[in-house]
Amino acid sequence: MNILDKIIAHKKQEVAQLRKEVQVENLVKSPNFKRTPLSLKKSLLTIGSTGIIAEFKRQSPSKGIINDKVTIEEVTNGYLDANVAAQSVLTDTTFFGGTILDIIKARSIQNTTPILRKDFIVDGFQIVEAKAIGADVVLLIAACLTKAELKNYGKLAEDLGMDVLYEVHNKEELDKIELDNKIIGINNRNLKTFKVDLEHSIELASHIPDSCIKVSESGLNDPRVITGLKEYGFQGFLIGENFMKTENPGQACKEFIDQIG
Repeated sequence: MNILDKIIAHKKQEVAQLRKEVQVENLVKSPNFKRTPLSLKKSLLTIGSTGIIAEFKRQSPSKGIINDKVTIEEVTNGYLDANVAAQSVLTDTTFFGGTILDIIKARSIQNTTPILRKDFIVDGFQIVEAKAIGADVVLLIAACLTKAELKNYGKLAEDLGMDVLYEVHNKEELDKIELDNKIIGINNRNLKTFKVDLEHSIELASHIPDSCIKVSESGLNDPRVITGLKEYGFQGFLIGENFMKTENPGQACKEFIDQIG
């Protein structure tokens, strides 16, 4: 069993338990459910957008603890000061040390920048929950969902007014998605081996139509790489570890953005 299989098996049990404890009706009644989500598409396509989707991540299965000292409030304010296009917040607890409270707190101090709920979605319940906690965007990982699930969960998110970041790692996963006007994230890190390969992303990007927004994810630690990826049509760049491994992620993010050509 690779790490992704382990995470998904655990997530299915977790969500089954959550469904017993939390009523969907209660999620729909939450104040955040009534707000109109912010558009990631719009944020990435705005003239002058940095394209940076900066992530709040305490730990990961491959790196262990990355940063458990900084608060979500400090990092959110720092990322906003750096002028990020969006904020990504990991809500998986067991493997990434996150919690839905992180999004609730981030949302409570800002309503100007889209927030992506970064988690392993295996059930429509999590999408409804994402809106209820104040997220604007959900992540759907093609490696752990069927073609039908990708379509159905994508439609559910859109019906709730949310954007979807579809994550792929290879051509087979890309072929599961109906590629029209979607936001497609290419993960440079193989979720089975955790190795990073940027060349692989560039090759895969050539199979994505121009109607889609291309986002590069993982292993982006040099501003020059961002400049290079833009030449291949990438408009979004999801970066977490590179900022989070520093004492002041917001400052690290600002310095990084200032260096992008």
